[in-house]
Amino acid sequence: QVQLVESGGGLVQAGESMRLSCVASGPIFSPYAMGWLRQAPGKEREFVAGMTWDGDRTEIADSVKGRFTISRDNPKNTVYLQMNNLKPEDTAVYYCSVGRNIGTLMSNAYWGQGTQVTVSS
Repeated sequence: QVQLVESGGGLVQAGESMRLSCVASGPIFSPYAMGWLRQAPGKEREFVAGMTWDGDRTEIADSVKGRFTISRDNPKNTVYLQMNNLKPEDTAVYYCSVGRNIGTLMSNAYWGQGTQVTVSS
């Protein structure tokens, strides 16, 4: 069974930084894309960032472009989300996602349980 475990969430003030990590385990066969989604209270889950297996392509949502960076460490089956200059509107539960490609991270993928990120103004 595939398991994704996120860590690194918490409470920060606006303008601060935070890094999320996600470790994948179980029967995941390379190559696979990894990424991050988020869901704010009362809103639908949205795509944040994704990266291909070899890192040759990344996609970042316009709402976080220039502030968030995705990276991954394949030997560790780990994906990271570096979040800088956080804003209150970034407050959400952040989910790690693993799928066949970036395009499937929202709809046909494995997801973690989520980690809460709260940004105070």
